[in-house]
Amino acid sequence: MGIWFNRLWPEVLNPSLVEIEAVVEQARRDVEIAQAELIKFMQENQESQKNAMEVQQAAQAQEHKEMMAKFQAERAASEAAQAQVHKEMMAMVQAERVANEARLMAETAAHAANEEAKQRAAEAGEERKRIAAIQEHIQKDARASHEHTKKLEEAANAAKKAAVEELEKANAAREEAERKLAEGIQPVVTPTPDEVRTVKQIAQYREDLFHIAVAGAAAGGKSSLINAFRGLRNMDINIGAAATGVVETTTVMARCPDPNTEYPYVWYDVPGAGTMTTPDWQYFNDQGLYIYDCIIVLFDSRFTMTDIAILIHFRRFKIPTYIVRSKADQHIRNLMKDKGYDSDHDEDRKLHYHNARQQFIQETRQSVKDNLENANIPDARCREGKPGEEGH
Repeated sequence: MGIWFNRLWPEVLNPSLVEIEAVVEQARRDVEIAQAELIKFMQENQESQKNAMEVQQAAQAQEHKEMMAKFQAERAASEAAQAQVHKEMMAMVQAERVANEARLMAETAAHAANEEAKQRAAEAGEERKRIAAIQEHIQKDARASHEHTKKLEEAANAAKKAAVEELEKANAAREEAERKLAEGIQPVVTPTPDEVRTVKQIAQYREDLFHIAVAGAAAGGKSSLINAFRGLRNMDINIGAAATGVVETTTVMARCPDPNTEYPYVWYDVPGAGTMTTPDWQYFNDQGLYIYDCIIVLFDSRFTMTDIAILIHFRRFKIPTYIVRSKADQHIRNLMKDKGYDSDHDEDRKLHYHNARQQFIQETRQSVKDNLENANIPDARCREGKPGEEGH
């Protein structure tokens, strides 16, 4: 471009076409030359920037290297200083002896060695200062250690006092529990979530089924009642009837699904309570009765402590509970015998049976009511049931 503007126009008033084209061609060449020079300039500028960057990076690397070397040198110097301090501390014991020797040499040395003796004395003075400083530091550490020991003793005394108080509380709680046990008041034990899950797994609990447990004292007729509810006879063992007997037949929980698959009921024959193997107050938790949807408490002639303990737990867990008296036919026949009637063919049998049945119902209602009141359990509705063929 500089070439273009420095060129003089010919002093021709009317240039020809050829001259104009020559001027245009020359201008195009000048532009190409200028572009080439510009590209070269840009390349040189890029090369210069690249070199400058490399120089800068090299300088930064060198600076980093120097910083690392300086750091390592300072670290080495620090370690050397620490080693020197350690060495000086190890020489403390000998420092006093060196100072005494220096003073003795200063007094007996010749005039020519006087300057050296003074220098030795100065060094000994520095040593004494260091020793004094170290002794002061040791005294401070001793005082701090004493204070720390005192605090530890105070903390130990406080912990001992707290432990004694906790022990006294534990002893008081134990004595209270023993007193309640002696008075017949049993402890309340709440199952943990893990225990609930474990019992449900053992019982094969399903959310789509209704689980009914029959509980009560041993040899009370629980298995016979479950068979009656399921439409089975005690002898129908081959089709799933619960085992029955005059002794404690059920020793482990038995799961008894309803024979009719249309009924979503599962019955559980729970081992009897009040035996040597199952104390009454532990019966509820030991058998996992807290997982069931409904409970039937079966009793024979009278309520036992087992029945009361079961009902108290069911009320606390808000589980629907039904009280059933077993062996109704046998009890009614016994009442008929007490009235002097002992015939199955007399024409008045129906009347005697009706009277004995009404007496049995009234006595049962009153017995249940009295026992619930004595156990501070609210009374509930009482419904008459027809005695079953199996003695319920």
